Amino acid sequence: MTLGKPSEKEEAYFKMQELKKLRKLREEECRRMEEEECRRLKELHWMRCPKCGMELNEVELYGVMVDACFSCGGTFFDKGEVEKILEAADTGFLRRLRGALFGSGNTAD
Repeated sequence: MTLGKPSEKEEAYFKMQELKKLRKLREEECRRMEEEECRRLKELHWMRCPKCGMELNEVELYGVMVDACFSCGGTFFDKGEVEKILEAADTGFLRRLRGALFGSGNTAD
């Protein structure tokens, strides 16, 4: 039994295996970089106004802490906060708004 030069098919097979390993490493590196970039962007923009970029402040509105920008006057809600405010504020315009959005409550005022 002699150990000679590998056949062309064997060389092609090993080259393909090596390419697959390199591709997988690149994909993992890209995924890690994307996660790092997302984390960096979150830190950069955390509690900043999406409209003007100034610092956001938490203020209480009907018992719910919402984010407000004192620079441009914007008010920003996290998921579920609008529903909590509409439940808590059961008068006038907000009651009509809740009825229009969710089909409940008295819409006549």
